[in-house]
Amino acid sequence: MSEKPLEVIEAHFSKVKDPRKDRTKEHKLIDIITIAICAVICGAEGWTDIENFGNSKFHWLKTFLELPNGIPSHDTFGRVFSLLDAQQFQLAFYEWGFGG
Repeated sequence: MSEKPLEVIEAHFSKVKDPRKDRTKEHKLIDIITIAICAVICGAEGWTDIENFGNSKFHWLKTFLELPNGIPSHDTFGRVFSLLDAQQFQLAFYEWGFGG
């Protein structure tokens, strides 16, 4: 049986450490990463575009993401991505996209 898309994304991006403190986590890191990737693939060019994509595709995203507190704000996307280890993210993205 083949894996579901989110399982594949989680398998690769679970290597990216979440730099946030537990008390400040309103959104799952995998949700943030998945929304951002989907949005950029669809043409998003910034954090506001990514937030808008998430809000416009909420019902579809909810079919495979938990989204316990809805779609993160553009500020949350920007803040979380600025805290991520760029090398960890780059490696995870490369392995996901190119099977490395």
